[in-house]
Amino acid sequence: MAGTPEVRVRRVYDRPSPDDGQRYLVDRIWPRGLSKEAAGICEWVKDEAPSDELRRWYGHEPSRLAEFRLRYAGELREPVRARALTRLNAAAKRGTITLLTATKDTERSQAALLAEQLRAAARNRNRPADDVRDDVPGDPACWLRRVCPSCGNLAPVDPPTVCPECGSAIAEA
Repeated sequence: MAGTPEVRVRRVYDRPSPDDGQRYLVDRIWPRGLSKEAAGICEWVKDEAPSDELRRWYGHEPSRLAEFRLRYAGELREPVRARALTRLNAAAKRGTITLLTATKDTERSQAALLAEQLRAAARNRNRPADDVRDDVPGDPACWLRRVCPSCGNLAPVDPPTVCPECGSAIAEA
């Protein structure tokens, strides 16, 4: 597969599609009223889900999305979650994958954030060796002002004004 892998996000309650590729449930709790056969999943990756504490705090409240994104990104660095993310990355390299969630608002779900992580990892993996950028892990904390509060992406210019990914204004700190 060339370029960015196809990583889809869907509700687990939606009927499986032949275009889904491998289907991974990324919720910590099994969806109500759904049998494993009807879900049509290849794996339940509950280690990848946010902690119960974070999930309850977020409650899919749109005003908490930016903070949820930051906290969840921190949780994804924990060893168990990092290993699960590595497995999903490997699956995405092999072909289309679909991340499934019971959440009604899939665009503001952990599945959407995971999909972004997987796509970003693929972009970095496919970057030429001589393409040196200053947005690698371990950068100084003073670059925090470059993080888009809406989508969590790092703006490539300093000082940032508009996020190149989602178009949101980035206020000067």
